[in-house]
Amino acid sequence: MPLTRLEHYLVLSDDIEKTRDFYCNVLGMTEGFRPELEFPGYWLYVGDTPCIHIGEWASYSVWTKKVGIPISSRALATGPVDHIAFNGTGFAEMRAHLTKHGLTFSENSLDEIGMRQLFTRDPNGVPIEINFRN
Repeated sequence: MPLTRLEHYLVLSDDIEKTRDFYCNVLGMTEGFRPELEFPGYWLYVGDTPCIHIGEWASYSVWTKKVGIPISSRALATGPVDHIAFNGTGFAEMRAHLTKHGLTFSENSLDEIGMRQLFTRDPNGVPIEINFRN
């Protein structure tokens, strides 16, 4: 009974539109089908996979209490989850794109495995790592 793939991760936000715009306009994801749920939000896709589910924090809190699902508490960082990583293409283009959007970022190079990395944060402070393999 092995796992077959990562389905998605949930980002809770007070500004779901700003969060959606970051992932779509900066990282190139697309907004896609999301079933009717009892709280506002978006599903963002990479290809056919819904990678990120954005939920509006206050209404999601009410819903989780109603259905008995635990919810994360607000924190300055992401707690034990440190960052979310994606593969990308076009290191220089993405670097220029992040600059164009006024985002701060850092870079790293792992020459041993032929990989360059960019690190930034989404509007909610979630650390994002983008890996570019040569």
